[in-house]
Amino acid sequence: MSRNVLTRRKFLGTTLTGAGALACGAHKASRLLPEPPGGSRLRLVFFTDIHARTEWETPEAMAIAAEAINACKPDLVIAGGDLITDGFQSSAETVAPRWDAYMKMHSAIRSPIHPVLGNHDLVAAIPEDGTPPSADPRAIYRAKMGLERTWYAFDAGGYRFFILDSVQVTGDELKFEGRIPQGQLDWLRSELAALPDQRPLVVVTHMPLLTGFYQATEGATAPAPRNRVVVNSKEVLALFEGRNLLLVLQGHLHVNERVWWRGTTFITGGAVCGKWWRGPWQGTEEGFGVLTLAGSQVGWEYVDYGWDAKRP
Repeated sequence: MSRNVLTRRKFLGTTLTGAGALACGAHKASRLLPEPPGGSRLRLVFFTDIHARTEWETPEAMAIAAEAINACKPDLVIAGGDLITDGFQSSAETVAPRWDAYMKMHSAIRSPIHPVLGNHDLVAAIPEDGTPPSADPRAIYRAKMGLERTWYAFDAGGYRFFILDSVQVTGDELKFEGRIPQGQLDWLRSELAALPDQRPLVVVTHMPLLTGFYQATEGATAPAPRNRVVVNSKEVLALFEGRNLLLVLQGHLHVNERVWWRGTTFITGGAVCGKWWRGPWQGTEEGFGVLTLAGSQVGWEYVDYGWDAKRP
């Protein structure tokens, strides 16, 4: 499927709102799907891995991305984690300006936003500046996002969404790993038991449940590090056997990837920051995804919102 590209040269000749319209105006994904008779239909934006900071004009980039998202006129928006950068190893004081920068983008998006916790969004989990670790590294994220806990479910357009917390602090050489802990597994099992088997389901997790990234970039036998994927993914996916798991949205790897396995589409959603604000990463530009869910069909397009990196 073709990708919409808004170059910075084009942006300079228009307003922010006009830039957003150009970025999403030619979006075709929804038109490729027939209207399901009596079925569910939903348009959403999935943006992830913002890594908000204040240097290199990145607040301007986030403002452009927010307006491009608004131009897509989604029914809802999912923010896939790593909203700020380096919270995990930094003090709350250090990352406060980064939270401020992200929240400006968050507030500028007009559709309802459902956030996902990323590893960078934990604050002072293992500080590197000598300050004491936080008793609850998720506390600032929950307060900023208005959440009681970091995993939850919601309904939209006939679909049930499950937002998972996939980041677990280990304190070893890798600092953290991807894992859905037993408490969340028990909650998922209970939630699913109350739903009809054919209810269309969407799972969202910052760290991937299924990806071919390491095989594609390092070779067919390359293993994925446990701080890059969910290590108990088979256990998680087994809960959905016999269910209508339509879609899994995931981030963390900063690439635009789509995998289809046993009737489920797995989408890794690129990154608003690209290569951590240094331009494209592994062929994926700075951007976000636009999805149209129509019955059991998934339309997906990756939108490059046109930022030219300023970071050296």
